[in-house]
Amino acid sequence: MKKIILLVFALALSFSSCEKDDICDANTPTTPRLVIGFYDFLNPSVLKNVSNLKVVGEGMTDGILFNGSQTTSGNTISIPLKTVGTSTTYSFTLNSGNANPALIDEDIIKLDYTTQELFVSRACGYKSIFTLDPTNPYTHTDATAANQKWIKFISVEKSNIENENETHIKIFF
Repeated sequence: MKKIILLVFALALSFSSCEKDDICDANTPTTPRLVIGFYDFLNPSVLKNVSNLKVVGEGMTDGILFNGSQTTSGNTISIPLKTVGTSTTYSFTLNSGNANPALIDEDIIKLDYTTQELFVSRACGYKSIFTLDPTNPYTHTDATAANQKWIKFISVEKSNIENENETHIKIFF
């Protein structure tokens, strides 16, 4: 009987040292990406598909992967912003990889913002939320010539980037 009690006691002690696993649930909102919608410049209420868009961050050689490739042909994209620092620069190349170099056009957009860190949970840690600079949220230049921008106009729809459920920036071309 003493052996059974000692065995149960030893077993109870071994389980008392177990700790709950802290795993961040995949559905927990984390640092949001910037959601960009592309619209027709001549008909601003209509979403417009971009052809073979490649988005590359400053200092990077490879673009962001969209659907397993580095180019996308859709009307909405989500791109990350740097959590360290106050700006992120991307080059947006329309018709990337086209055989005719005259059809390839690259514009550069620098986004200026502030960040705020919010505690999510012990398992997930912190997430960053972004607020685009109210006076100058972006700088738009063309990589080759200022008068040949494929992006005609940029509209900031939501300056607070807290989730990915809404379009933050509209690009008209």
